[in-house]
Amino acid sequence: MSELSEVGRFVPDAVENAPILRLQHGNLTIEGYSRAAVQTYWRIPELKLGFDLGAHPWSFMNTPNWFVSHFHLDHAAALPVYVARRRMMKMAPPRIYVAQQAVSLVERLLRLWERLDRGRMRCELVGLEPGDEVELTRHLVVSAFSTSHTVPSLGFLVWERRKKLKPEYQGLPGEELARLRRSGVEITQELRIPLVAYLGDTSPRGLDAHPAIYEAKILILEVTFLAPDHRKEIIHKYGHIHLDDIVERADRFNNELIIGAHVSTRYHRDRAERLIQRRVPETLRDRFRLWL
Repeated sequence: MSELSEVGRFVPDAVENAPILRLQHGNLTIEGYSRAAVQTYWRIPELKLGFDLGAHPWSFMNTPNWFVSHFHLDHAAALPVYVARRRMMKMAPPRIYVAQQAVSLVERLLRLWERLDRGRMRCELVGLEPGDEVELTRHLVVSAFSTSHTVPSLGFLVWERRKKLKPEYQGLPGEELARLRRSGVEITQELRIPLVAYLGDTSPRGLDAHPAIYEAKILILEVTFLAPDHRKEIIHKYGHIHLDDIVERADRFNNELIIGAHVSTRYHRDRAERLIQRRVPETLRDRFRLWL
């Protein structure tokens, strides 16, 4: 697995305006930055989607689909910046997915920015409820699920969708399969593979309520607090996860890659990495990457 690398200064033809870390896993690239109370933004360029808009690197502008987990400023402050940049560069209006409760307020916010900026804020705002699905392509579906935070919040799971021959038709010759298909018989069934799960900010309840999260190839979740002396009941009350919560669930994670992000600013990078090395079980250590 490739090591985490800082690429903000080395993106060709990009304006250097926000830090970017990058990690390659298989055929997917995870890019972004996340620090609690500072800014959080992610994208996966191969899937043409991003998560959260706490800031917006210039090089992310060509990504057309964004899923916003919640509207604390460190996760959403750059939404009008992104929309305005797309307009300025004569790009198609983006599609932005938010919790249904937030749609009318975000629309009002954008109209106010239009008056201040004297430029149109054109985008397609799509409200989602837990359980809703978005068909991005024939092969990609994003499902929304509820998380547990201090404001309305969603997590997102990206599925790869494939067609698989039903068991009763396996082994039949191609001519027979073609004849059945022409006669209107549905000979395939949908197979879904969980690719990427993104939680935004949440207490452990948001993690435990959705078993498919533990099966996604790539899991991006917050681990805001790391030190053992922090009170977990307070952390959970304010909708966050402690490293202990990850350790306690170590045997449930079937993910190929687990990204721990949104680390509190009270931890210097060296101390954070020492805590991870000391406390993450060996069964997780090779799959766990601290996003710092």
